[in-house]
Amino acid sequence: MTAAATGVGSLPGSDIHAAVRLVLDELPDLAHLPELPERGAPAATTGRAVGLLADLGADLQPAGWRLTGAGTPGGGVDQRRARSLLAEDLDALEEHTQGYDGRIKVQVAGPWTLAATVERPRGDRLLADHGARRDLAQSLAEGVAGHVADVRRRVPSAALVVQVDEPALPAVLAAAVPTASGFGRHRAVHEPEAAAGLAVVVHAVRSAGAAPVVHCCAGDVPIGLLAGAGAVAVSLDVSLLDAGRTDALAAAVDAGLGLWAGLPDSTETPDLLRLLERLGTDPTAADLVVTPACGLAGATADGARRTYARLRQVARQVSEAG
Repeated sequence: MTAAATGVGSLPGSDIHAAVRLVLDELPDLAHLPELPERGAPAATTGRAVGLLADLGADLQPAGWRLTGAGTPGGGVDQRRARSLLAEDLDALEEHTQGYDGRIKVQVAGPWTLAATVERPRGDRLLADHGARRDLAQSLAEGVAGHVADVRRRVPSAALVVQVDEPALPAVLAAAVPTASGFGRHRAVHEPEAAAGLAVVVHAVRSAGAAPVVHCCAGDVPIGLLAGAGAVAVSLDVSLLDAGRTDALAAAVDAGLGLWAGLPDSTETPDLLRLLERLGTDPTAADLVVTPACGLAGATADGARRTYARLRQVARQVSEAG
């Protein structure tokens, strides 16, 4: 068994060059493009994805991101800022990865998480409008395809992975996303439609030549839906798996789905080995990666470095045990 270690995405601080160097020092086999939300909303997960949207303008309101509709080519100043920050981050990645030939991961918020957080031009979430959420998925897919092409041009020898972040997907499926008033909940999106919307983005990632991994840090991860949408691996917090989802994960891994195991700080190598044993499958047939349970934006730089070093050690020990 060969395991690797990587990060979820976010790191502390505002210095992208220092963050890229930290990642490359500690995660040499599966590096990732850092996200630094300390620089503000345009640099955070939602803002970065809004910056990638093709032909959809957006601006930042007190309640969060909102589409601006027609008449605002290029979007508002905050959307342009999101694009500018991403370009700076990619410049730093390119500068520090000359000759790099390992795997590199970039992250993007998925279509359902965006639909649950971004507002329509006239208010309320995009989730409320079937046509708007379809258009959003297509716009995001086009933008992600261009993003992949840009990263491939900058780091041509690397194998590219795209992590599609869907933390809000379980709430979308369970009708748990609040309306703008806060007194109601948006209707549930049924699994076939949710899988189809996610598959639009996943297919764009595959067509652009990258490997799509879907990350969900909630406890009720819809593992079958993620696999059915075309993900090559699922990234989740293994401490939140109940018996039913452990069984679903075992079936998916047995069918070839890769496992990216999010480990809380207290998790050590024996805990992960016991989980793999409970899965009752042959993990050598799957892509096994260990990650933090969630992003590290709230950590210190030294704390993030220690977390990455611990994960690298766990991955090495698991590889030796296999």
